[in-house]
Amino acid sequence: MHKVAVIIPARYGSSRFPGKVLTPVQSRPLIQWVYEAAARSGLVNRVVVATDDTRIHDAVAGFGGEVMMTSARLRTGSDRCAEVAKKMAEEIIINLQADELLKGPEMLDEISSIMTENPAVLMGTLKRELTSANELWDRNVVKVVTDHEDYALYFSRSPIPHIRDRVLSEEEGLPVKTFFKHLGIYAYKRDFLLLFSALPTTRLEDLEKLEQLRAIESGFRIKVKETGHESYRIDTPEDLKYLEDKALIHEQRKDPH
Repeated sequence: MHKVAVIIPARYGSSRFPGKVLTPVQSRPLIQWVYEAAARSGLVNRVVVATDDTRIHDAVAGFGGEVMMTSARLRTGSDRCAEVAKKMAEEIIINLQADELLKGPEMLDEISSIMTENPAVLMGTLKRELTSANELWDRNVVKVVTDHEDYALYFSRSPIPHIRDRVLSEEEGLPVKTFFKHLGIYAYKRDFLLLFSALPTTRLEDLEKLEQLRAIESGFRIKVKETGHESYRIDTPEDLKYLEDKALIHEQRKDPH
């Protein structure tokens, strides 16, 4: 059996939502919701929060979670994961964003299976079909296109692919199985994660502010699996209020891991 660890990189600063991961949601901080959803995966052996902030450290320790401190001088969440992964023995590392609220653990099971079923895969991620024109044009929603073997060709904040001979309208709806949303969750072979974090920032990564482009620009392939499961990305206070107003956040039984 491959040993799988989830690392949740968490920082306090956020230009649109400072202190987001510590925001109370039904009496629990957001980071606790993310942590406990990860711990419910049957394929995950260990869940660790990686942070450079003592407030987050103390909050995670307070609810009994495992947490490790990192340097404050790191470029991305994956680089923060790599710093923690150096001290871990697990073969597969999943980078789960601290503001990616999973509806259930199924996504973690799916992304784990990408790595365990194909030893040649160094890095994997998930996509879900885009059916909303609003999301298609939203630059906070990252889009992905893949080849016939489900390896990523490109990720972008812009709508991709571009349909030259058709003008898309919200009333008409989006073409079926044409646009896909990238979900902010990655799986790495541990040794590749350490290599990836040592690579210099690349041109497209810097332009799009998408760290996964560093791998593609450096000649590595990213396996992408389609999921039908839901998650909720929280970028702003309005996102969180929407989830609460729509009762999309529900109390779930904790499963100590």
